[in-house]
This record gives sequence, structure tokens and C-alpha cells, in this order.
Amino acid sequence: IFNLKSYQVLQNPLSLSIFCSFLFTQVFNDPIHGHIELHPLLIKIIDTPQFQRLRNIKQLGGGYYVFPGASHNRFEHSIGVGHLAGELVQTLKLKQPELDISERDVLCVQIAGLCHDLGHGPFSHLFDGMFNPEADPEHKDWKHEDASLEMFDHLVKTNGLAQEMERYGLILPPDLTFIKEMIKPLKSDDAEWPYEGRDENKSFLYEIVSNKQNGIDVDKFDYFARDCHHLGIRNNFDHQRFIMFARVCDVNGRKHICSRDKEVANLYDMFHTRNSLHRRAYQHRVTKSVEIMIKDALLKADHHILTKGSGGTTLCLSKAKTDMEAYTKLTDQVIERILHPCSCSNEFTLSPLEEARMILQRIMSRDLYQFVGETKVCNQGWTKNWPWLFWPTMIVVTLDYGMKNKDPINTTYFYTKANPTEAFKIPREQVSKLLPVCFAEKILRVYCKNSASLRDAKFCFQSWCHENDFLTEVTLYSVRWQ
Repeated sequence: IFNLKSYQVLQNPLSLSIFCSFLFTQVFNDPIHGHIELHPLLIKIIDTPQFQRLRNIKQLGGGYYVFPGASHNRFEHSIGVGHLAGELVQTLKLKQPELDISERDVLCVQIAGLCHDLGHGPFSHLFDGMFNPEADPEHKDWKHEDASLEMFDHLVKTNGLAQEMERYGLILPPDLTFIKEMIKPLKSDDAEWPYEGRDENKSFLYEIVSNKQNGIDVDKFDYFARDCHHLGIRNNFDHQRFIMFARVCDVNGRKHICSRDKEVANLYDMFHTRNSLHRRAYQHRVTKSVEIMIKDALLKADHHILTKGSGGTTLCLSKAKTDMEAYTKLTDQVIERILHPCSCSNEFTLSPLEEARMILQRIMSRDLYQFVGETKVCNQGWTKNWPWLFWPTMIVVTLDYGMKNKDPINTTYFYTKANPTEAFKIPREQVSKLLPVCFAEKILRVYCKNSASLRDAKFCFQSWCHENDFLTEVTLYSVRWQ
């Protein structure tokens, strides 16, 4: 509602510009979700160096070297998650006004979705899953979510966004606490409520961005759709249908997001899609070969590629995560610093850096580490007789439904059309008798760095598998023809 004074103020072009930027959303044309609108505060977050760095971090790490279409980055994925987070919470707000979802809640959920991946390092999961445990064993359990919380604080502070957040109705510090709790929620079934940002009556909000209850969240919705699109793999899960049927029900004093009972088979399809993406793309044999090589190169270059942090300090690759000013500058472009060191520096003359450069040049010329073989690991004692001296390049790939060996549907609640307020679980035998019995498996893979030794390595690997009663592809092939 405008009065005469407001009208006179808006005659000033500068005042009009400020008013419009405060009031109106911005439209993005996204290849996955179409035209999406984002709140002005989200735009201010996007237009910061800390968020823009995500343009230079590949979503699928080394997968781009195997799948030419997988050129997408954490930047567009984060925007997609922020959008879907808003879609889901707005749907719940519209359909169930009794939940008392405020505009503050909606905005906080959107910010959490937008900022959930701020802490990813070079090549995404390669950095915290492969490089960091070897480069910094004392902090081997460090994950990108930890850096996301620190980077979010750094983003807000260095860009003066606290005042902007208050202008748009957020209350600080409680809402900042709430946002960070959604970025890295706890997995807790304790009777005592573990969060400070929101009371227990808003417990369902913690299941939207990163759902520790059953793994069904908008982060997966976006990367399923986006990764499948860029990989050229069909996505069988319809997240819009899930959002349409989502409903909040009370379960033992806490509110959970529930699905229609008829959607249970579709949710199994969702987890099967996750497993399929890991099997066909994320854990692809050649993808892992490339990522092992990038990891090896980063390890050799660790103490020779320095990044300036706060207070003028310089940090190596493995320590940059402790200083957000330095970490902001750390992206996939680090391999360019290794491949093409500055002519004015002495980086090129250092032996470890030269070795790192040679590894990366092998990737560029497609001289990759060779796949020796793989076998399924069924027990914990397999490492006892492992010939470490011959095959140091070994990885264990885990394929599951997102909750180790547990069925995620066992922790998912449903409702019926006849009784939409009562939540219940659906026993697996009532779903289908064709469901998997085991929900996780571990695969041991061996790679050979030197192709000249490949033949001997394969013979040794097959002999070791035979001695330890492990099946290999050669064994399976002969079994099929017997």
C-alpha cells in the first residue's frame, strides 16, 4: 500500500532501483527445472565470491573425464536445491496451514538448500573422500559439510549480509543457527530435542534439505535429475510427484514428512536410481582410475601449491580448509597451477611438483592407471594376506541405498487417502517379494600404475583371489560356461 510520500520517494530513480531490488525476485532459466524464481536475499548470497567459486568445482569430480556431458558444476546444483527446498516447504505451507510455517521458515529453508554445498573442495567428493584422509590423517573424518558451515559464516560476515538478512525479516542469530542446523543436521532419535534454531513442532523442516531420517531430500532430487540429464542416463524418479503427495504427520510427538502409501514402490525406484548412478557413473572403473590419479597428483603437490589466507598466511592444499579465505580460492583450477606453474616462481623446479605434473599429463594423454580386477568383499579379514607391496593402488567401493546395509524405507512413514493424519510404516512383504534382501555391498578394485606390469598384476590378483576364495570376473566367466 503506497501513500503520497512513498510515491514521491519512488520518483527518485535510485530509490526506485533499491525498492525493486528489495521487492522482486530474479528468474533463472535452468535446464532441469525450467524457469525458477529466487528471493532477492538468495541473489545477494549467490553474488558473492564464496558462492561463485562453485562455478569452478565439477559436480561429478573426475567423471567429466569419462562422461563428456558431465560438465555441470556445484553452482547450478546448489541453485537447484535452493529452488526445490522452496517448492517443498511452500507446498506444505499451502496444504497444511496448521503447521504454522512462516515466511521466515521458508526463507531459511531456501538459504540452507542454496548453501548446503559451499564447503566442497576441488573435484567435489574426491577432496574430502580420497585426498584429505591421506594428506591430513589427523583430520581424516573431516567432511565438506564441516567446511560448508564455516564457509557460510565467512560468506555472511565478509559480505555484510547479516544486516541484509534482518531487512528481509530474519531474526539473528537464531535463524543463522537454524540454517546451519539444516545444512548439517544430526541423526538423533533421542527423546531430547537436539536443535536450537526451531522448536520440536517444526521438526519436519530438518528433513527437507538433508534428511538423516531416511535420505529422502531435495538434495537428492536435484542431483538425480541433473546428473542423469548430463550423463545421458534415464531418471525413473519423479520428484515433482513426491512433492505433490508430501504431507506432515505426527509420529511419537515429532512431525515427519510422509508419503502416500501408493508411492512406496516409487521410493524404492528412487533408491535404486541412486544405486544405479553409483554403479554406472560415480564408481565407474575409469572414473575411479582418473580420480586416483588426480588424488595422487594433489598429494605430491600438497606442500608445493600454497594459497594465501587471512592475515597474510600461506597454507598448503591440505591445510587450506582451516582458513576460509584461502579455501575460497581453492577450486578445480588447482590442477592448472600444477600443469602450468607461474614462470616467475620456482614451483616447476621442485621434484614432487614435477611428478604431480607428469601424473596429470598422463590423464590428458589418456595414459591412465590400468584396471587389474575386482572382487566382492564379504568379510572384514580380507586385508590379512593382501600383497600391499605389489598393489598399493587399491580402493574399496561401497554400493548401497544410502543407509549402509539398512533398508531406508524401514524409516519412512506413509499415510492413506482415507486417513491423511495417521502415519505408519509399510512392511516390505506388503510392497513386493522382488525387493533386494541385501542393501549394500563392497567391491575391492585394484589398479596398476605401470601398464608394462599389467599382465603380471592380473595374474597375481587372480591367484590371490583364488587362495582367499574370492570370485573374479575370470572365475565368474568360467563358471557360466561350466
